[in-house]
Amino acid sequence: MLKMICLTVALGAAMGSTARAADLDFDGRHARAETAAEGGYRLHAPQGEVRVSAQPMRSETGSVLFDALFGLAQQEMDADRVEAIRDPAFNHGKPVPCACFQTGERWPYVWTRDVSFAADLALSRLDPVRTRQSLQFKLSTARDGHTPGLFVAQDTGSGGSWPISSDRVVWFLAARGLLDDAAFADQVWQALQATLAQDREAVFDARIGLYRGETSFLDWREQTYPDWTREDVRFIGESFALSTNVLHYEALRLAEQLAGQRGDARATTYGQWADALARQIDARFWREEAGQYMSYIGEAAHPVPYAKYDLLALSLGVLADVFPADRARRALANYPAVAGGSPVVWPQEAQQPIYHNRGIWPFVSAYSLRAARRLDDAPRIAMEIESLMRGTALAGSNMENYEMRTLAVHVDEGVLSGPVVNSPRQLWSVAGYLSMVLEGVFGVEDDGRIAPKLPVSLVPTLFGEHDRIRLDDGRQQYVLVRPKQLAGELLVAGDIQRDGSTTTVQLVPLHATGATPSPAILRPSAVFAPATPAAPVPRETTAGWQMTVPAGHVLWRDGQTLTPTRGVATIARDGASHCLSLTRREGTLESLHSPMTCIGPQPVLAGDRHWQWTAPTAGRWRARLRYDNPNGPINTGVTAAVKTLVLQCEGQPEQRRPIVMPHSVGEQDSTAVEFELPARACRITLDEGFNMSALTHFAQYNGGKGGSEGVLNQARVSALTLMPVAASTEPRR
Repeated sequence: MLKMICLTVALGAAMGSTARAADLDFDGRHARAETAAEGGYRLHAPQGEVRVSAQPMRSETGSVLFDALFGLAQQEMDADRVEAIRDPAFNHGKPVPCACFQTGERWPYVWTRDVSFAADLALSRLDPVRTRQSLQFKLSTARDGHTPGLFVAQDTGSGGSWPISSDRVVWFLAARGLLDDAAFADQVWQALQATLAQDREAVFDARIGLYRGETSFLDWREQTYPDWTREDVRFIGESFALSTNVLHYEALRLAEQLAGQRGDARATTYGQWADALARQIDARFWREEAGQYMSYIGEAAHPVPYAKYDLLALSLGVLADVFPADRARRALANYPAVAGGSPVVWPQEAQQPIYHNRGIWPFVSAYSLRAARRLDDAPRIAMEIESLMRGTALAGSNMENYEMRTLAVHVDEGVLSGPVVNSPRQLWSVAGYLSMVLEGVFGVEDDGRIAPKLPVSLVPTLFGEHDRIRLDDGRQQYVLVRPKQLAGELLVAGDIQRDGSTTTVQLVPLHATGATPSPAILRPSAVFAPATPAAPVPRETTAGWQMTVPAGHVLWRDGQTLTPTRGVATIARDGASHCLSLTRREGTLESLHSPMTCIGPQPVLAGDRHWQWTAPTAGRWRARLRYDNPNGPINTGVTAAVKTLVLQCEGQPEQRRPIVMPHSVGEQDSTAVEFELPARACRITLDEGFNMSALTHFAQYNGGKGGSEGVLNQARVSALTLMPVAASTEPRR
């Protein structure tokens, strides 16, 4: 049970009062700000004083603390501007020239997803030249001698990176805001064509209609995936993540746009792919009983719904308009909050340390704020603004992450202590804070529109005794005027007057005719999911397979629940293979799934690259390789082995399927592929594929194999396993 912390934030506690408007109290800690000479501020945080010099942009509100923290975000953005970057795993730690944004004080490099989310939040509008250069650093040609095109680099990651991690398309989310530069727009178009084609071949599952791969940003396996993925990431590469699929959708929409501008006939294809993907995202990730979109679902062979939800995925889906409006409102309103704000995942895992688990990440809070603004969700808007302010004020910096209840940068709990990794002036946190001020409070959009949506509950904090607040962005001034009488939950733009460089907006209450008010944010009493069960152990009998299903457990077969009779489930023989797993339920919370156990025929063919086989019956068969990939640790690298399994049967067209063998801990199974097999002699071979080590970008990589020593795309294969697929098996919709 979570003991809720009494919130004692004093940011102008009473309507119309400016008492202690510069002060903040939370969780027994205190922060305050005061003005200083020459337009600067002094922030008094628990760990000491932080001096903030005058900045190009300035806010003038009823809260000195708010104004000081806006200056601090700009100061930290400037500190993240560098002329060279470095990382021990690249160029042997020596500086690499790049007029870029570095990722943070403790992360002096450029990483694809970090810079992309930061660019999308704020950097593209505030420093387009340096942002563009940062993004260009992540573009690469191939060095394998035969693969044409320009690609976005997937950074080192789980199991040897792409295609286990496949969210590199987040790069296009950032690039779409920088297309006014013609040369860069052409690079974006070239990168879209090559990257999307490669992803369509390697990670798109036509039967499911989704892209495979790890959740975006949530890339520490057992923090959010079942604990058994700690040493086997194969499942992660075969599962389907909501966030990553939304990012693919956004990339397809951008490709449709740019192809249309160029008169390229592929615009229609990209648009059709995006339309179909949006339909599958809504159909496959929605879980009605939870009123939520799931963070990920299981592999095609066993597409189980996972009772894990993540705020970034939900927010990105809302912003991409891939959810029906009623479901979008319901899902965001149902997403839980705790004392510190909105945790990035729900529910939490009791045996995992604090990082993504039990964590609040400011950049995700900023995306949640954007989504809440899209849906006119006043309680969530207010909570995210307050959460961002509290975290920064108490830490004295825009930190990478915080413990969810206390907003502490570190909590000592023995082996569960954390956040495990943290950094001051983290770039996407800085960008998230700037986005909160520019959009979240003043309503200044990227396209120049001004559309404030200010919760009435924040008026005492932001206005104090004043009737107006002001933002000067160095070129334009924006003035918000409060109404004389406050009503409702949300203030929006009424009359807008423009006088030279000054835009004055009269705020008025939102009167949403026929709209359903957003429910209050859910503050749960229970936060930890039940422990994940062990794999099911069915026993073979004359009737088929039987297994006891313990009380409080749910048995899943091929992604569907199987109801036991008096606690015993029976699976009859039908000539096909079936995959089973268990979950445990406690109240409204459900565990992650157990490892999978597959039953039924599973012929094994020994060999490493060539196999001869005749199927006993025609139909659909699933194939996996038994292999060992010792070319890197389970959590990083660029040498996931990507191959093509080729099937050639007598009198039949050739069938080709991508197959992945990520870094392993000993021998394990590869990802699965499926073929339509006739009852004829067939030859199965293994052809070469493409992995991230083939990109020129990684020629300076020295943190593992496949870098400076050359391209490496190998694994030791010992056998091929085949399983017949039931004719009636259809992945869950």
